[in-house]
Amino acid sequence: VIEDCPANSQINFDFLTSFSSLGETQEETYWDANYTTYLLLKDVKGFETLQPKIAPFMRNEMKGQNATVNFILEPFTKIHLYSEYESFVPNTSITYIYILAAVALLILSIACFTYINLSTARSMERAREVGIRKVTGAHKNQIFGQFISESALLSLIALILSIGVVLALLPAFNSFTGRSLSASLLFSPGVIGAALFITACIGLLAGSYPAFILSNFRPVKVLKGSFKNTASGIVLRKTLMVFQFVISVFLITSSFVVQSQLHYIQNKNLGYDRQHILVMPLDDKMSDNLKTIKTEFTSNPNVKSVCRAQNLPTEIVSGYNMRNEAMAENDQMAVTANRIDEDYIKTTGIQLIAGANFTQQDLKDIETDDQSKKKYHFILNESAAKVLGWTPQEAVGKKMFLDNSRPGIVKGVVKDFNFLSLHSPIKPLVLFTESWGRNMLVKISGENIPQTISYLESKWKTLIPYRPFEYHFLDEDYDRLYSSEMRLGNVMNLFAAIAIILACAGLFGLSSYAVQQRIKEIGVRKVLGASVFGITALLSKDFLKLLVISFFIAAPVAWFSLSRWLQGYSYRITMPWWVFLLAGLLLMLIAIITVSFRTIKAALTNPVKALRSE
Repeated sequence: VIEDCPANSQINFDFLTSFSSLGETQEETYWDANYTTYLLLKDVKGFETLQPKIAPFMRNEMKGQNATVNFILEPFTKIHLYSEYESFVPNTSITYIYILAAVALLILSIACFTYINLSTARSMERAREVGIRKVTGAHKNQIFGQFISESALLSLIALILSIGVVLALLPAFNSFTGRSLSASLLFSPGVIGAALFITACIGLLAGSYPAFILSNFRPVKVLKGSFKNTASGIVLRKTLMVFQFVISVFLITSSFVVQSQLHYIQNKNLGYDRQHILVMPLDDKMSDNLKTIKTEFTSNPNVKSVCRAQNLPTEIVSGYNMRNEAMAENDQMAVTANRIDEDYIKTTGIQLIAGANFTQQDLKDIETDDQSKKKYHFILNESAAKVLGWTPQEAVGKKMFLDNSRPGIVKGVVKDFNFLSLHSPIKPLVLFTESWGRNMLVKISGENIPQTISYLESKWKTLIPYRPFEYHFLDEDYDRLYSSEMRLGNVMNLFAAIAIILACAGLFGLSSYAVQQRIKEIGVRKVLGASVFGITALLSKDFLKLLVISFFIAAPVAWFSLSRWLQGYSYRITMPWWVFLLAGLLLMLIAIITVSFRTIKAALTNPVKALRSE
């Protein structure tokens, strides 16, 4: 008994068994390299020198053969985020970590820009305070330090509040992302140090410009009341507002495109039916009794068919070699293959376009211990037939070899289907008969599902009493292939919403300030007959101009970034132009509502109140 592995470890298992207990599977052959091998090097620096030596070593080991096998080394600490190969637990792409970090940085930038905007906009309200402080002997550095300290204090308060929010929302976040992060991670020295450093940087960067502006006020002008916001300050606020809108348009567009690709993934015709298929474990003892199990299961009218397979149609990964009769014995091509029975195509709904399906006789033809008497039958996909130089119709009846140990006849050809994730193109595939498999697939009608599963469980306990009844739906395996994308889509939606809220908060603050600065102008315009709509349009047009500028900056940036992301899929959507327009119009509508809330209120105000001090 050993201690449980940490929750964040890529090695996660229920039990270990010795490799020597697997008996004949220890066969020393390079062609059956189906196991991940871990090497503990004597010297850490030996990694760089070992990899170049492997290829020459393997060529020498396989001398005399027309093909060779090579092995790729990966640092253990790089597997989870950088490897394209499977580990004990599903890997995560470092690309998605970078994307989420970049989005978080953009959100933080919006918050900083909002603080700078509002601080500089309110500078006139604090101008007299600065003037009095300077007259009473305060130095420029002291005033600068005061306002930087205010910014740093706000950042520190935000940090404390954010820790409380994180602790409160951590269970929901773990459920949202499918992770199991512990609250203790927040209080590790590394996280605390990084949080304090980021907080200090934000306080300094966000507070430095407002502090610089306020500390440079001339007390004579301020106390005479002749101080006004400078043109540079107005330009800065508009520039920062443009950046806020650019980030918001980018995030809204990204959210639309990510969701569109996810919708495409979930609804694409994969070439097989994954609906209402239960996956159950299969062992050798069950395989010997599979005919009885099928008969008992299908006696329920809601069970359509039952089959056996080595790999599920969602992810077929077993590697083999193949050649046709005209090719030399050592001239073989790599191919993916799957061991199935006669009901596999019926259960999965794969389309047979030439030839015939397997029969029970095809399975009996290989049920002999004499290898020379075994008769194999193969069904190819279109890509495999093409690679071997045949059309689907020409392939039927042709002799071929799946490795040299499996000579046989091509019995049929199926239409290409996606047996890997949509990140990968469809490759050559061979389906062949063999009385072994680790998965049993049960196709049900979709009606009375709870009762059907209950029926299967009762039969299972009768026929297979030595192991518990376990099952999951094939849909779950398919969704698991895109778990990272699903989480990315959810997080992008959340971040886009946060970005809009922050941008609107800044926009509302600036619009309120702009209205307050022009309150007397509004009063005069109303006295002269201006309508509420006219005043609202006048006050809103400057902000809408900034939004239009933002759109034309954000659209090409979003198009380039999202195009690069979509390149990771062999099967993907064509990015629609209307997504960018929709994102711009949505943000424009939100901006109009935000600005109008304050401007309409100002336009409805009695002009007497605004002009009575004149």
